[in-house]
Amino acid sequence: MKTPMRTRRCFLLGACLAAAILFVPLALSAATVTEAAWGNGAAGDPVALYTITSPHAEVKISTYGARIVSLRVPNAQGKLGNVVLGFDSVDGYLSGRTSAMGSTIGRFANRIAGGQFTLDGAAYSIPKNSGNNALHGGTIGFDRKVWTGSIVKDGVEMTLVSPDGDMGFPGNLTVHVLFTLGERHGRITLSIEYSATTDKATVVNLTNHSYFNLADDSQSPVLGDIAKFDADSFTPTDGSGIPTGEIKPVAGTPVDFRQMHSIGDQIPQRGYDNNLVLSHPAIGHLAAEVMDPKSGRVLQVFTTQPGIQFYVPLFPSAPAANGAPRPQSMAAFCLETQHFPDSPNRPNFPSTALRPGERFESKTLYVFSASKLQR
Repeated sequence: MKTPMRTRRCFLLGACLAAAILFVPLALSAATVTEAAWGNGAAGDPVALYTITSPHAEVKISTYGARIVSLRVPNAQGKLGNVVLGFDSVDGYLSGRTSAMGSTIGRFANRIAGGQFTLDGAAYSIPKNSGNNALHGGTIGFDRKVWTGSIVKDGVEMTLVSPDGDMGFPGNLTVHVLFTLGERHGRITLSIEYSATTDKATVVNLTNHSYFNLADDSQSPVLGDIAKFDADSFTPTDGSGIPTGEIKPVAGTPVDFRQMHSIGDQIPQRGYDNNLVLSHPAIGHLAAEVMDPKSGRVLQVFTTQPGIQFYVPLFPSAPAANGAPRPQSMAAFCLETQHFPDSPNRPNFPSTALRPGERFESKTLYVFSASKLQR
């Protein structure tokens, strides 16, 4: 489903956790945007940090990886707190798996089996960086590149030109990611709009890889958070995270979140890392909802993408953007709106092919509010 790149004409209203969602014309509180130098990338290129501030929220976005560095929203008492993992300087993102934190992932988010795929009769190989598979675009994905930023109304637009052959992918690909921040009736919306064009047939799968923690206490695991997904099915995987090609019902599995329940209720020993098939992929339908009962913060996700990767990982300690340490396990969750893993090798999955003359477009809204009904 295609959504115009700069459309900002609808916004969520209604009570938290409500089944019915009402949309009205968008009339958001204005945001201010500032730019500052923020060090250098791995190749020495200068990196900028943009701060978008609205009356009750603040988001910082870096040109290194077109990433969300921090996102401050109120709890039920109106106290601002950072709800994404991140680092205070660009140096924290320059090595290891931390490069993915908060970043724009591409050219192909998630996994490609064996690092290989065939498109229009031509075979392509992507560097393997996750066992025998390519993950998040190969060894130097979009998360490790310095993008070009420009200030726009209520936000910033990031642009990257990925040359033909970049990480083995065909075609000169031009990507734009638009981040805007707004408020209405106590709800804060971070909108992310993606757009891409190519001069040669290629594959594209873009997402944002923020690690969320809605708690006031940065040490708190997310197992007590209550979650719900509009997903009746999922794509089972093998031991390396590659889909089997099946699309199965979630009923009777640990990924059944059709009714709200705690993340920790049935969590597998290794955490969650599952692609859920959204039943109604559209901005007018609630795709996912997570609430922290102690802070009262609620995160709702709306997207035009067909899937959402629910990731609750085990990972080493990493500081939050405010410098606070994080626990080693279950400290955050990811809601990566995207196409399905290994789609180029699965003809029964929604296509990720993009050809000259076409335009890839998708949109995701992260909507924050706070419920006074704490537990």
